[in-house]
Amino acid sequence: MKTDRNLDVIVAGEANVDLMVLGVPRVEFDKELPARDMSLVLGGSSSIAAFNLARLGARVGFVGFLGRDTFGDFVVERLRWAGIDVSQIRRVREPKTGITIWHEYKGRRAGVTYPGCIARLRGSDIPSAYLRRAKHLHAGAYFYQEGLQPGAAAAFRRARRLGLTTSLDCNYDPKETWDSHIFEVLRETDIFLPNDTEALKLTGCRTVEQAAEALAKLARIVAIKRGPRGALVKCPEGSFSVKALPCKVVDTTGAGDSFNAGFLSQFVKGKSLEECARAGIRAGTRAVGAVGGTAAFE
Repeated sequence: MKTDRNLDVIVAGEANVDLMVLGVPRVEFDKELPARDMSLVLGGSSSIAAFNLARLGARVGFVGFLGRDTFGDFVVERLRWAGIDVSQIRRVREPKTGITIWHEYKGRRAGVTYPGCIARLRGSDIPSAYLRRAKHLHAGAYFYQEGLQPGAAAAFRRARRLGLTTSLDCNYDPKETWDSHIFEVLRETDIFLPNDTEALKLTGCRTVEQAAEALAKLARIVAIKRGPRGALVKCPEGSFSVKALPCKVVDTTGAGDSFNAGFLSQFVKGKSLEECARAGIRAGTRAVGAVGGTAAFE
């Protein structure tokens, strides 16, 4: 029975909250210090990408886990407000919804993370019936999603058999092993979206151009995010670079996830890869103009 694909992108991954505490010159045990400002915002690479992608006009669904707690309620409310289908978010008593507390002072940051549900999702938790409703499957923060890693390649293969294209963002590997089955997953990936540091770490190459060449032997399209240097895209037809746009940087949280959102917003429309990359640059530039990964898209 044919199912209408009424979603453009399903994002499978982690969702949590970020507490941004601004203007704290130092943090010391046994002392309570005043802060200049604070914001409680949507966190998580996958959920930031999903939120901003929806705000760019794509029809988005989210698959993941949250705690049955106040922070989980906050995440669901924010995703639903953006227009995201949250029917496949599962609420659990334990663990709690994850949180990162960021302390910022004069452009420098220190963070503490309680991971909560971040590692809960498994590949088998992404229903095939739900995949049949979409054109594309995206997974973010791969190295943080330990539950997803063993079954991610199989989940991507299943999605591709069902007619979806796939994309992956890895984020920095906290264990610094730079493996965790990712190379198997990349063979099932249409678009890989690392930043330049991650690309170099994954390949051991000395230049970003060499890293793009190596990664393109696995994933069909590689789009490497280079911050103020723009982006480098490698595909079967060749490679090209897109320059960054001038901007005032307020906060870099979610800049890479916003690039992903911009890129995919055009990819699902069938636009050229150059148009996709330029849309990614625009979205990333927009993101750094406000505090938090989604504020510039609200």
